[in-house]
Amino acid sequence: MSEAVIRTEGIVKHYVLGAETVRAVRGIDLTIMPEEFVAVMGPSGSGKSTFMNILGCLDVPTDGKYWLNGKFVSDMSEDQLAEVRNREIGFVFQTFNLLPRATCLHNVELPLIYAGVPSKERARRAKEKLEMVGLGDRMDHKPPEISGGQRQRVAVARALVNEPALLLADEPTGNLDSQTSTEIMEILTTLNREGQTIVLVTHERDIAEYAKRQVHLRDGVIEKDFLNQPVGATP
Repeated sequence: MSEAVIRTEGIVKHYVLGAETVRAVRGIDLTIMPEEFVAVMGPSGSGKSTFMNILGCLDVPTDGKYWLNGKFVSDMSEDQLAEVRNREIGFVFQTFNLLPRATCLHNVELPLIYAGVPSKERARRAKEKLEMVGLGDRMDHKPPEISGGQRQRVAVARALVNEPALLLADEPTGNLDSQTSTEIMEILTTLNREGQTIVLVTHERDIAEYAKRQVHLRDGVIEKDFLNQPVGATP
């Protein structure tokens, strides 16, 4: 059996705010296998953002164990976590996080620059990913010159350019209209069908319906974890 992309055991995260201790995550066990498409949902205060920061190696747990693509990451240093983030995880954010004065091509190349990939190889791989998301004719445009949906496509291409084990999408349709949201979700669905493991964080039920599995958090623990018949799937 393939190695799990994500495996957590007893993940706990506490924050101290003045005299108060906030118990954001209270013990989460979760396993996600290669090629899964999982939507993580939960109301405000459920712990989903904190848990996603831990999965994305943007934060470390107070207690518990976390393996990402076979690597034990919950005790790693900041430098080690930064390397794991760049090599193992592709991020897609609600706010796109693109450099406004750089071309789409250069924005997609950025993770490869950090990884030390030579310039010709960077350009080849970035062009390939932009073509994959339907932006082969927008490579030399800058983010202010394209639509919100196209910016998110650039962000998806950038997230994929390092061939990550995990694509982590945090409210990727939050700033998009319904038609553009559908287009982005169809791209993610296609990527998953082609073998990409995806964890999607969303508060929108219609967006979560694209995933094959839904994990619902409440009060820092998993309330429900179930398989889903995704949008567009054959019954």
